[in-house]
Amino acid sequence: MAEEKTQQLQETLEESGYKGKIDPLYKATIVLDETEGELIFAGRTQRGYEVDFDPNMQWGCSPTETLQLSLGGCMAIDVVMFLRKMKATVNDFKMELSGERRPTPPQYYTSIDIKMTITGKGLDKRKVDRAIALSHDKYCSVYHTMRPDLKVNVSYEIVEG
Repeated sequence: MAEEKTQQLQETLEESGYKGKIDPLYKATIVLDETEGELIFAGRTQRGYEVDFDPNMQWGCSPTETLQLSLGGCMAIDVVMFLRKMKATVNDFKMELSGERRPTPPQYYTSIDIKMTITGKGLDKRKVDRAIALSHDKYCSVYHTMRPDLKVNVSYEIVEG
């Protein structure tokens, strides 16, 4: 029965075009923007969104901060969308991320802890576990772009409301 429900959910996702309509090539630019002697880089996506990168983290984000946020954003979008496809109502969603990095170069993330607080109706452990598993195992492009030895630990709290 669970396998049948999983198949139905995957078919619904495919029918809706979820993650099926992506451009195969993404372009971006990074431009040096030295402000008052500070080393700042302005990043711009192909659609015009901007983010500032600052190695001193005074005027902008570090690249690793945005990487952690990208992972969280990707998983958050997946989980909420999957829960809604499962006929749950999500009224509020909050994710807190905490990442540990290797102390010496290359200073990549070794683990990231994610805590989700999901508020809504029709939510239960089975649905949330399934939504997280689908994101983690198949759909989260950012997760699958990162190192295979990265440990991602996800916990959650369900709040009725």
